Amino acid sequence: MMTTEQIAMARHALGLPNESGQSYRNRYFTSCGSAVEREWDELVKDGMAAREKGGGKLAHFYLTEAGARAALARGETLDPEDFPPVTNGHQQSEAK
Repeated sequence: MMTTEQIAMARHALGLPNESGQSYRNRYFTSCGSAVEREWDELVKDGMAAREKGGGKLAHFYLTEAGARAALARGETLDPEDFPPVTNGHQQSEAK
């Protein structure tokens, strides 16, 4: 279960809210050692997010599909480019 603060951070990572009602990104950067980093680390531990390997003073996180879906409000959708639809148990991927 995500906290209210974690939901707000997840929605920011997804670019929500917006006029289209659909996510358009999936990323969140925060300062290493911050309280926000600790919140994201909790999301990682719970399987709702993943942490990109990085360095320097910034930590980079992105949401798993479970985390992204948990952050959606009624009527909102996820961008299929970031979260391809599942068909017959397999995720479809677009050629880039």
